[in-house]
Amino acid sequence: MTNTPPTDTAAAPKRSKALLPLDLIRGFLIGSAELVPGVSGGTIALVTGVYDQLIDSASHVVSAAKTLVTGPNRAAGALAELRRTDWFLVIPVLLGMAAAVFTIAGVMESFVTSNPELSRGLFFGLVSASIAVPLRMLPARSSRQPVLLGVLAFIVAAALAFWMTSLAGGADVENPPLIAVFFVASIAICALVVPGVSGSFFLLAVGMYSTTLRAVDSRDFGYLGIFMLGAILGLAVFVNILKYFLHNHRWWTLIVMAGLMFGSLRALWPWQSSAEVGADGEEHGAGGLLAPVDPVLGPILLAVLGAAVVVILIIVEAKSASAKDEADRADSATA
Repeated sequence: MTNTPPTDTAAAPKRSKALLPLDLIRGFLIGSAELVPGVSGGTIALVTGVYDQLIDSASHVVSAAKTLVTGPNRAAGALAELRRTDWFLVIPVLLGMAAAVFTIAGVMESFVTSNPELSRGLFFGLVSASIAVPLRMLPARSSRQPVLLGVLAFIVAAALAFWMTSLAGGADVENPPLIAVFFVASIAICALVVPGVSGSFFLLAVGMYSTTLRAVDSRDFGYLGIFMLGAILGLAVFVNILKYFLHNHRWWTLIVMAGLMFGSLRALWPWQSSAEVGADGEEHGAGGLLAPVDPVLGPILLAVLGAAVVVILIIVEAKSASAKDEADRADSATA
């Protein structure tokens, strides 16, 4: 993982076209993760090494739209921002995400609801190992970043995520008002870009998770259109804030991200009691955490598998980055 954020340039750095298939897979994995309550697409983007580039590119697109509306130099300014966008990364990732959402939404909901212990075990292992990713990306610590305060920030972020995930499990809302869909989407999309915070878990908490997946599976384009408009609004507001913190307070931001990921493991503990059923016949609140009960072996094996996949990705990315650095040094020496 790179330890420094990408810098703004007049044009986006050229991305090898050979990476297109890999970026499609990255997008598919990110989209798949966002379908699972408790798993963050931002976590997958971190693990696969494209998080910073995606945030920067999204920021340039938002700035282009803002410049086009407010100026100055509307057309020229907007085009300048769009040239800074890494389209050879953004487009394949978006296509991969769309493919995941429209092909496996129904399958994913069925897997998560029919095999809760197994699915949570798999994602518990994946997210647990992923906590190492933001910690590996930490820049060199300065005197303004004392270790004790960093530990405190990690603990507070973890406690916040633990508390938020304990709130999930609201009754399913069959036909939510479209204005509610709009504003819920604007908040859920913010969760998508923050590692450790699950957009799907937020939808679950407000009772719109199953409703949204059914809309995707049945191609309810009216619902999906309103949802998309809300998501665009939320992304436009939030992405520049996140970019600012990544560029100007990177050490603290990555520490908080790691804490959020750690706290979110509460949602993915495989063995949980059933949520309380209210008078309306729907489950309310999150399930309580239990000691391992049958099934035990399946969730453990899947947790190990999930962690192993992340560790392999980290090793492959680290070797790739090392080889790239050596090639860059060799080019500099011969120049």
